[in-house]
Amino acid sequence: MSAISLTFPDGSKREFEGGVTGLEVAESIAKSLAKKSVAYAIDGELRDLSDPIEQDGSIELVTRSDEKALELIRHDCAHVMAEAVQKLWPDTQVTIGPVIENGFYYDFARDEPFTPDDLPLIEKEMRNIIKRNERFTKEFWSRDEAKKYFAEKGESYKVELVDAIPEDQELKIYRQGEWLDLCRGPHMRSTGDVGTAFKLMSVAGAYWRGDSDNAMLTRIYGTAWADEKQLREYMFMREEAEKRDHRKLGREMDLFHFQEEGPGVVFWHSKGWTIFQKLVNYMRRRLEGTYEEVNAPQILDKAMWETSGHWGWYHENMFVTTTEDDRTFAIKPMNCPGHVAIFKHGLKSYRELPVRLAEFGNVHRYEPSGALHGLMRVRGFTQDDAHVFCTEEQMEAECLRINELILSTYRDFGFEEFTVLLSTRPEKRVGNDASWDHAEQVMMKVLDKIEADSGGAIKTGINPGEGAFYGPKFEYVLKDAIGRIWQCGTTQIDFNLPERFGAFYIDSDSNKKQPVMIHRAICGSMERFLGILIENFAGHFPLWLAPQQVVVATITSEANDYADKVVETLRKAGLSASSDTRNEKINYKVREHSLAKVPVILVCGMREAEENSVNIRRLGSREQTPMKLDEAVAALIEEATPPDLKAAG
Repeated sequence: MSAISLTFPDGSKREFEGGVTGLEVAESIAKSLAKKSVAYAIDGELRDLSDPIEQDGSIELVTRSDEKALELIRHDCAHVMAEAVQKLWPDTQVTIGPVIENGFYYDFARDEPFTPDDLPLIEKEMRNIIKRNERFTKEFWSRDEAKKYFAEKGESYKVELVDAIPEDQELKIYRQGEWLDLCRGPHMRSTGDVGTAFKLMSVAGAYWRGDSDNAMLTRIYGTAWADEKQLREYMFMREEAEKRDHRKLGREMDLFHFQEEGPGVVFWHSKGWTIFQKLVNYMRRRLEGTYEEVNAPQILDKAMWETSGHWGWYHENMFVTTTEDDRTFAIKPMNCPGHVAIFKHGLKSYRELPVRLAEFGNVHRYEPSGALHGLMRVRGFTQDDAHVFCTEEQMEAECLRINELILSTYRDFGFEEFTVLLSTRPEKRVGNDASWDHAEQVMMKVLDKIEADSGGAIKTGINPGEGAFYGPKFEYVLKDAIGRIWQCGTTQIDFNLPERFGAFYIDSDSNKKQPVMIHRAICGSMERFLGILIENFAGHFPLWLAPQQVVVATITSEANDYADKVVETLRKAGLSASSDTRNEKINYKVREHSLAKVPVILVCGMREAEENSVNIRRLGSREQTPMKLDEAVAALIEEATPPDLKAAG
């Protein structure tokens, strides 16, 4: 065999005989490394430790504690679960079991579907299999051999899967002791490498191959992690996420609802709409003086969308209607074409650039019913959308200006951890490579500056091939109070749309020149961002955002007149306040308003009425703080001032 050259993560290179396995490479470095390694990656592709290496490449030996190993842990755990199920219920057929975010699942065919009560039994058997520490071994079978084997076992789904494998691909079988499965791999060394940091989570129904015309299978979901600490953290986050679910809190706080007659569109209740408007008003204030707010039509002729390219790229996601005069219209799924039309109306000079147009535009996009998820995934939503028309020379400065606006906005809502990702050209795109090269170079320069200016506090990265079809983009990802990440804002450079619509400005030489168009969103979908805020705050909104800021609750009916006076004083000060003078015990009132997530309860009795004072009780606290009424009002006014107005003051 000829020699091959392998490059290690530290940049060093070593020569090996062709056909050397990953395990042999690890042993050549250190016996301890060989004992810890569970797989290897060649040019980023994970492989079994026993696989031979036939050509030059970059190699990384993967230990169980490496981040890359997590996918293998979950993959192997799925195989262990499948063996456990067939050990406990031998007549069960195994179908497919992929790794998914935070875990894995396996679909099983069984006459009697599994129930949650079966999960502890399966987990117990999985631990036995892991304890036996059976080695994973790979075999290559012919199609006829595999079909014969699975057919004799009554595994009809596996026979179908064998037929679906392309003829030019090898058919792999992985064994773990006596049990085996059809699998592409790779796997770790043995079932013992899975560890014990796993848990089976739930049972659900799933159609074979996702087709409702096919048989219904039972899907078992599980999660698996490198160690018990990671598992505990994940389970805690799940529990917290369930408590914070915006749909649950939306009902409890009487913010909004959904119903079948309007799938994917929000029915805002008074309190929810109050928060929504506070969010919009905050964004309006942030844009004041630098953006012109506009409003483009809700429905436009098909020709507009054909010109923009959306008809070809996005037609299946648009709501379309044809009128009696045979004209076809579409409800806008985005604001971009309308803003180009507004920019084009009237001659623009280079001296007027950049032109920044903003809109809180209501848009509609068809999402499959199965993808709808409360406020997070809807069919009708409001975009805090803006488009900047500028010269190429202004592009970098505008991206930096947008970046500062986006990050400062997130900070005002209490978020502190961000990641900015540059998504580069996708395979399917419009425009020429020279334009893409230029846009990506400018955005890469901006990305470097964002990281440098933050002193490394803001993480940055590249999303290869994830750009929009018309240009590269920045994606802004933030982390919430329980560690979940959310992709929200975007900045997208577009040379394509201005060209399609023939948009131009007059340059300093009196020539027509095409502007650069920068698409910008901060919240993205205002509905989704509000859903994120509900979950981030667990409904405990800061006072400036809360729909109902203060309730004045009386201890005795004799203090009712004083409570009304307090409410009037608060309202005159600009605070949202109401009184609770019902003939109920004060503990009952406090509990009820706490469940409704009212941030501040002012408790009043005859003593407070005589002293012109109140007792302040905060949401989530049992403590009460006595304070003079005028001092309490002043403190609440300060607290209820939005952060942008505090900064301006």
